[in-house]
Amino acid sequence: MSHKRKKNKPVSKGKLINSVLVVFEKNQGRTLNYKQIARALNITSANSRKVIIDILNDLVVSEKLKEVDHGKYELKATSRILSGPIEFTRSGSGFVTIEGQNRDIYIHARNARNALNGDVVEVRITKSGQGGRRSEGKVVSVTERAKTKFVGQLEVSQKYAFVIPNDDKTPVDFFVPLDKLNGAKHGEIVLVKMTSWSADQKSPHGEISEVFGNPEDNNVEMKSILANKGFTTGFQRVVEREAEKIPLEISKEEIAKRKDFRDVLTFTIDPADAKDFDDALSFKKLKNGTVEVGVHIADVTHYITPGSALDEEAINRATSVYLVDRVIPMLPERLSNGVCSLRPNEEKLCFAAVFEIDKDAKIISTWIGRTIIYSDKRFTYEDVQEIIEAGAGLYVDEILHLNSLAKTLRNNRMNDGSISFDRVEVRIKLDEHGEPDGIYLKEQKDAHKLIEDFMLLANRSVALYVSKLERKDKTFVYRIHDDPDPDKISAFGQFISRFGYKIDENRVQSSLNSVLSAVKGKPEANVVETLAIRTMAKAVYTTKNIGHYGLGFSHYSHFTSPIRRYPDVLTHRLLWYYLTGEGEKIDPEEIEELCKHCSQQERSAVEAERESTKYFQALMLNDKVGETFSGLISGVTDFGFFVEIEENKCEGLIRLADMQDDHYYFDEKNFQVVGNNHGAIYQIGQRVMIKVRKVNLMKKQIDFELVLNLT
Repeated sequence: MSHKRKKNKPVSKGKLINSVLVVFEKNQGRTLNYKQIARALNITSANSRKVIIDILNDLVVSEKLKEVDHGKYELKATSRILSGPIEFTRSGSGFVTIEGQNRDIYIHARNARNALNGDVVEVRITKSGQGGRRSEGKVVSVTERAKTKFVGQLEVSQKYAFVIPNDDKTPVDFFVPLDKLNGAKHGEIVLVKMTSWSADQKSPHGEISEVFGNPEDNNVEMKSILANKGFTTGFQRVVEREAEKIPLEISKEEIAKRKDFRDVLTFTIDPADAKDFDDALSFKKLKNGTVEVGVHIADVTHYITPGSALDEEAINRATSVYLVDRVIPMLPERLSNGVCSLRPNEEKLCFAAVFEIDKDAKIISTWIGRTIIYSDKRFTYEDVQEIIEAGAGLYVDEILHLNSLAKTLRNNRMNDGSISFDRVEVRIKLDEHGEPDGIYLKEQKDAHKLIEDFMLLANRSVALYVSKLERKDKTFVYRIHDDPDPDKISAFGQFISRFGYKIDENRVQSSLNSVLSAVKGKPEANVVETLAIRTMAKAVYTTKNIGHYGLGFSHYSHFTSPIRRYPDVLTHRLLWYYLTGEGEKIDPEEIEELCKHCSQQERSAVEAERESTKYFQALMLNDKVGETFSGLISGVTDFGFFVEIEENKCEGLIRLADMQDDHYYFDEKNFQVVGNNHGAIYQIGQRVMIKVRKVNLMKKQIDFELVLNLT
């Protein structure tokens, strides 16, 4: 299974350097050749082996390895240089994540050299961690830039210009010569491209590559958020042209290749404002008393082929992005809202998982393959919820039967260790002019859970199907979720004990569910739920399956949203290859690289979505400076604590530097700040009265002033 963009591209040196060093770290005192390194890293391609040889030679030149014999290498005892991505905090300090090591490396701001957030860096260990503490290090060099384009505000003087980045994690300004402004004017929001940053340059040099416009314009701010995370709003003409050529009609030849569900009751259930319908459910009662439920997913892979302009664009984006006021789709509208979308009263091509299920929600049999459907009805969640609650309405018997099965599937999943993070989401309402007009709460009701449970069933089933194949080359895209850090669980348990809750560290999943159930409706609910989520590891895509801790699944994939997620496209292609043998040969290294790329793009999309929420929250409070509100402390850091206003859920910061009644310090273990002299304590979950002190729309920051402790 090949993609032209990646086909002949060798593995990046920057990404392999650390892996090679880790192999030597684990084999200290041994000499290793390139074949042994390749074997340890499970690398088989000729291109990647050549890269390893180059890396070994480079590491000898940089005196991290020594060549003890021709082609045989050994780690220098004094080297202690590793490589990995660096993530910065607002304070300017950073943390380097080392693959294969449990703890990251702390980098003080003065030792960060010219690294920027997300860069792959080489780090020299200056202080080894002991007793559970992090090791400390110093950046030696930047081997790979995470990005070279940054959003900021342009400041122009008579002889030169600077771009001041919007992102607090980019602590340097970019010097721009006047002949590189490309029409940008003083005060505008721009995209600056880094052109150089040598050791003798105090600031990186750059040139303006795009002008967004004046700050504090909603459209400008949204475009700048997307650009800062590497997303583009429109599609290149070559991509649009390719989409336009896709026929709307389905040929008889194609229909003949598929299982026909056009005469089976089928419907979609989606949000009221949805335009792209990825999934549909079919329902049929069987003569033996069981039912057949089909989870039909838009067959995107029928329309976009590996190596095409559409496929390359989908790879680059990897995900749709959902901002407060707009959606940036992964695929052009002709596909996402038209050809692929499972719209009502239209025949559509799908990839499906079809289940025979008995009255106890036991799966009797599973069929996976390509289908053609005809959606009889487009339901909203509200429509279905009303039918469930009233016990009346269109297709009421079928919907109630599905809801009953979903509840049993859910109960079984919970009994098997799935964690119920059933949180109420806060969404910002916009008026007809796109301005914030209050908030609304998005609550997960039975209609939402019905769809979720059948999607989980399909995602789990396709992963289990591949796991049972009797073949060696069964590379697959898994959605994994690692076990939580025991230290984090212990700290969480200590914190919630003050509210009377308890975590059994030998039965984390079930006891966590008990806590999440008991906390519902209580004042501390939001804080406990937020901290519970923070104790969890991040879910990622990979070909190396370790299971999904949060769901309690040994095998799990993403199969149900190929219109908006590229990993689902990969899943469909791999499944079809295993089902039929059709398609290009699978390259495991290539699939793993795509998994890593998709995981990174997913993180970038989530960050963009949060940034857009922060902007509209700041907009909501922009004319409220000086007003007071009650709120709950939602987060605590070494520079202050965050408070979420109860009335509108906007979050702002009370800076410790602005609290003049005492000198406060951060007690990380107990999620609180403590007054050094008077002993006043401010901790997560505490209720306080605040005054809106300052709003910075461009930085998307809200500063509060503490008025009164209400707890």
